[in-house]
Amino acid sequence: MLKKSSYLVCIQLIVFLLLSGCGNFDNNDDNTGESKNGEHAQELRINIKSEPPTLHPGLATDSTSGVVLRHAFEGLTRVGEDGKPHEAMAEKIDISEDKKTYTFTIRDANWSNGDKVTAHDFEYAWKWVLDPKNQSDYASIIYNYIAGAKEAYNTKDISIDKMNNVGIKATDDKTLVVNLTNPADFFLELTAFYTYLPVNSKTAKENPDWANKVDDNYVMNGPFVITDKSASITLEKNKDYWDSDTVKLEKITMDMIDDENTEYQSFKKGELDWAGAPTSALPTDVIPQLEKEGTLQTKVIAGTYWFKFNITKEPFNNANIRKALTYAINRKAIIENITQGGQKPAMAVVPTTMIKDNEKGYFKDNDIDTAKELLTKGLKELGLTDASQLPAIALSYNTSEAHQKIAQAIQDMWRKNLGIDVTLSNAEWAVFLDNVDQGNFQIARGSWLADFNDPVNFLEIFTEPKGNNDTGWSNSGYNKLLTQASVETDSAKRLALLKDAEEILMDEMPIAPLYFYTENWIQNEKLKGVVISPLGDVQYKWAYFE
Repeated sequence: MLKKSSYLVCIQLIVFLLLSGCGNFDNNDDNTGESKNGEHAQELRINIKSEPPTLHPGLATDSTSGVVLRHAFEGLTRVGEDGKPHEAMAEKIDISEDKKTYTFTIRDANWSNGDKVTAHDFEYAWKWVLDPKNQSDYASIIYNYIAGAKEAYNTKDISIDKMNNVGIKATDDKTLVVNLTNPADFFLELTAFYTYLPVNSKTAKENPDWANKVDDNYVMNGPFVITDKSASITLEKNKDYWDSDTVKLEKITMDMIDDENTEYQSFKKGELDWAGAPTSALPTDVIPQLEKEGTLQTKVIAGTYWFKFNITKEPFNNANIRKALTYAINRKAIIENITQGGQKPAMAVVPTTMIKDNEKGYFKDNDIDTAKELLTKGLKELGLTDASQLPAIALSYNTSEAHQKIAQAIQDMWRKNLGIDVTLSNAEWAVFLDNVDQGNFQIARGSWLADFNDPVNFLEIFTEPKGNNDTGWSNSGYNKLLTQASVETDSAKRLALLKDAEEILMDEMPIAPLYFYTENWIQNEKLKGVVISPLGDVQYKWAYFE
């Protein structure tokens, strides 16, 4: 949660969230965030680092957009304080004996404009994602699991009603029936993910551009509503939310501080209530001191930080060149000297939280000798005799102190170990995402934070070169293994198929994994109830100041 991550992660040192500050300081002469009776105001100030690229649930692909959407909207389920999915907009969930049909009964709930939330809103939102003209990069997270969805997504005949045979049916205002292609034990985790959030179908049909700005057309159903989107994003408690008695915070202000050091200093001044992950990062040079002081909080999550190769551009159409660059990276040194947050070297794609064998992975870290052999072989295949003959190579990353330091370190490793010179290209998050989506890169920083707790969430990214797979890579044998795994009911056999697929991915190497994530942060000691899931996303529904 791409991280991509998502899916996740994607990531991240990926986009990380700074839970921040003590709300409305204008009313507090001492600037402490406390009310005059000594109690802390129930106002949270956090940092999301940059402006969300989108506030449309069907278009979001990143954790910055995701953290806003998870609080302004609510799906059929919500991952709870125990890390498991629970009923949310669905007050009742019935699952058929074969685990392929889910019947959701929608609870009595309202949109922020007073309309009732209906099953038709979910059907509309999900099918909107499946319409190729809407260019939803996360369409696969729906069509990979729901019956008839992939066929509808791939239908080229515009005269055919694409959605007639899709297994998403609102049988009445209160009932949504969903038919899956195959049993998926993690489906109720998916219905908590932001691509599965509802949209007010009446408003969206009347105004297709409803999500382009926050005004009366931007209709929400979550625990908070967005009241301002300018230099920061302001969310206020939704008094009409069905579970409003549970929500203690009255206000959340999301700042957009792009520099980790500025953010850290803001926290020290009491202007933020949180600094660091999930979607921002602490300055790397303060982490050892914070750990020594005992204020550093650390959590292992299901996420992987990597670099992606654009295999449609030379010389990355050659697998041996890609592998040479990957093997020549010293991950242990990057973790010890740059990230310093307890991350684990990644010589695989799927995190060790899902596949324990990946602690070893598929190749050795910092294997310079093998990297040189692979480079020589790759150069020969390209008709070249020396690395200096390679086309100019640029390594792209989005603005972040940590991303920059990692890129600089790898730039130095490739020059020293392989004689390959690369230039570095930095861009603000939205620009970076757009360049990667358009294929305007050679090597780009990437990551994936899991959208649900299963290895397939990482592996399915690479089944076809679109959506969240920006590398241009695909492999028929890989796809066949994932198809076999999707119908395999024996869990051990299914895992073996997924591991075989990962082995193909690591042999072809369209991405270079660097490390498995941990999240590191510091927080206001009075702030309680913030929930960070095993997947690395954050929720403030249960947060409060004591």
